[in-house]
Amino acid sequence: MLRLTLDMDDVLANTHEKLVNIVLSDFSTTLNKEDFEKKGLRELLHPKQLSRLHKIMDTPGFFADIEVKEGAIETVSKLSSYYNIFVATACMEFPTSFNDKFAWLRKHFPFIPWTNIVFCGYKSIIHSDYLIDDHVRNLHAFDGQGILFTAPHNLRETAYKRVSTWSDVSELFLHIV
Repeated sequence: MLRLTLDMDDVLANTHEKLVNIVLSDFSTTLNKEDFEKKGLRELLHPKQLSRLHKIMDTPGFFADIEVKEGAIETVSKLSSYYNIFVATACMEFPTSFNDKFAWLRKHFPFIPWTNIVFCGYKSIIHSDYLIDDHVRNLHAFDGQGILFTAPHNLRETAYKRVSTWSDVSELFLHIV
């Protein structure tokens, strides 16, 4: 059975949306929701705002209530009949995220065994046939086939096959088995 590895933040979980909502409600800014659909947070926010946002992200509970991307649960469930599903999430930058992320995955994706959840830094350690991720840096060092999940911070990237929704993932992976 082929291995399909999925990133958590901005692939399974709508982390970007939660961050945007925090910025718009708690930060002094002239930006609006549409601005955050066209560019990444690093492009739009001042370094001090980014630092403040990172402190919020490193608060216990931040990752506990992030919404699941539309269609992710149903699609991953179907994919698990044909692929060995893994989740690889880079959480070393925010050490308090371990418990929240694990609990979030158990709640929303209980059919993924705990043995198939990888907490890591660089995803170059992952041995899988496919990796779906929103960060190009994770795909560069990956030995299998990298698939880029569309996010505001990667809109100009053209080097990888791209999916923008879980419907796209379903079409791509459920039609090649």
